[in-house]
Amino acid sequence: MSLSAHDIRNTAERDAAHLPGLLLRAQHLANGVLLGEHGRRRPGSGDDFWQYRPLYDGESHRMIDWRQSARGDDHFVRQHEMKNAQTAQLWVDQGASMRFTGHADRVTKSDRARIIALSLSILLLRNGERVGLSDGTLAPRRGGQQVEHLSHRLETDQTQDYAAPETGALMPNARVVFISDFMAPVEPVKTAVGRATDRNATGVLLQVLDPIELQFPFTGRTIFESIGGKLRHESLKASDLKAGYLERLEIRRASLRDLCQQTGWQYHCHMTDRAAQSALLWLYHALGEGAQRS
Repeated sequence: MSLSAHDIRNTAERDAAHLPGLLLRAQHLANGVLLGEHGRRRPGSGDDFWQYRPLYDGESHRMIDWRQSARGDDHFVRQHEMKNAQTAQLWVDQGASMRFTGHADRVTKSDRARIIALSLSILLLRNGERVGLSDGTLAPRRGGQQVEHLSHRLETDQTQDYAAPETGALMPNARVVFISDFMAPVEPVKTAVGRATDRNATGVLLQVLDPIELQFPFTGRTIFESIGGKLRHESLKASDLKAGYLERLEIRRASLRDLCQQTGWQYHCHMTDRAAQSALLWLYHALGEGAQRS
């Protein structure tokens, strides 16, 4: 017998109560990222050469170091070591929709988003960088104590079903991270990214989804209810909704990708059935590229 959304939510919340604290798990995840020398030095706009790294998909060929690339079949980009401490500001969606999980044995989107955000903060702070929140509730600062402040802020839940990125305290030239399922209307996201780019900030959008949200495995009579309980829809033949739902979801994801392409930001989609470390590594390197371009 399949579990209802209510049963899955209750099971996830009960299991989460027995998990180690957010800060402890984030420290464990950050420690597992073997950055070595790369963890002590960051790419940036300094004069000292740091390393060559491969050209990533979607990057301009103007970034290629043709002399190094001529030695083989791959294209390489020349990176310089960062000369000044950078500022990173995060927004992690704490709306009710993020507390969804499609299976009782899988973490919620909120849990995964928070663990990734805090682990990233630990890595950046270890590099001497300033980290804070984009909504102004926690100003960017350095030092290990900032991790505890971030952990406390990120553990707060909001009552509304969906939340929008907050940009009230964005600093000029900062690197910005928005983490969400981005299931709410896209316009507030576009507005937030626009405000950030107006302040010469670079950034990334990390979309966190549950596999069920990409698969839509529902058939027969199904009741769809938002986590906050404010939205409810009953379908006698849920399979009839699949094509339309998947089309709208792909339009949503395409709009996020287009937004990033137009503004110089980067987009990545992370599934909660995959290792959190993969998203953490992607974010860490993506922010490094943002520092190089700023």
